[in-house]
Amino acid sequence: MQNEYELKKLMCDIRKSIKNLHKDANIFFTPQEDGRMEETMQNEYELKKLMCDIGKRIYDRNMVAANDGNISVKLNDNEFLCTPTGVSKGFMTPEFICKVDGQGNVIQANKGFRPSSEIKMHMRVYQKRPDVGAVVHAHPTFATSFAIAGIPLTQPIMPEAVIALGCVPIAEYGTPSTMEIPDNVEKYLPYYDAVLLESHGALTWSTDLTAAYMKMESVEFYAELLYKSRMLGGPKEFDQATIEKLYEIRRKMGLPGKHPADLCQNKGKKNCHNCGNGCGSVSSPASKEVSEDMVAEIVKKVMEQIK
Repeated sequence: MQNEYELKKLMCDIRKSIKNLHKDANIFFTPQEDGRMEETMQNEYELKKLMCDIGKRIYDRNMVAANDGNISVKLNDNEFLCTPTGVSKGFMTPEFICKVDGQGNVIQANKGFRPSSEIKMHMRVYQKRPDVGAVVHAHPTFATSFAIAGIPLTQPIMPEAVIALGCVPIAEYGTPSTMEIPDNVEKYLPYYDAVLLESHGALTWSTDLTAAYMKMESVEFYAELLYKSRMLGGPKEFDQATIEKLYEIRRKMGLPGKHPADLCQNKGKKNCHNCGNGCGSVSSPASKEVSEDMVAEIVKKVMEQIK
């Protein structure tokens, strides 16, 4: 132990000598701080391993294809780990993982790797939700199918989904890798812990990486059940009294995150389970029909003028 302490002191002396040579350096460590630094590095490595494990789970469960999807974890207010671009999430090792600052700028990345092009979307979640510790983006088949069809996941069909997940609205379409996606996701962040991305995929977030991934599993399971029950003639939804009982169970459990049981942007005691999808859908079927009718009328008038 004495030798170990002396070695740490020697490391501190060497670092101080380096500082004298490089006056821009800001490294002053005590032996105790060295221990904390080693612990931090160990924790980061474990998180990187977990990110790889979650990436493999996502890949093995067909939630992504090829190099799709991305994962991030918050270390502190200005340091985040994220998966790299152009890499299959099912075949990552800890050396693949990048570190970025609060603006998505690279702090550390090994040669040949750079942060996901969708990091802007992750950063917006962290900026608007300080309680969030991890974000997962994937393209699960059933959930993405609902996103492509423009149908939010708001039907109360099973207790677990109502209690743990709540509702999953659809964020309007944005061009990948641009600020359009984070801008369109932002308005949903104060009210939900998951969104579908129109014609794109799904995005979930929570207090830690495991919870954020479990949220993605729940979204996909919910979407699959909803799809299959519709194939059987339509799901039987809970009535309002039943929903309120399930909300009360959630309140007593004290689960973290945002949920219609605790907060809803609808008025008149409505929530996303009884507002007719008004709070979450990109556009209702009725509005799509109106839009199509308007286009048809415009085309008709133009054709008449041409004649």
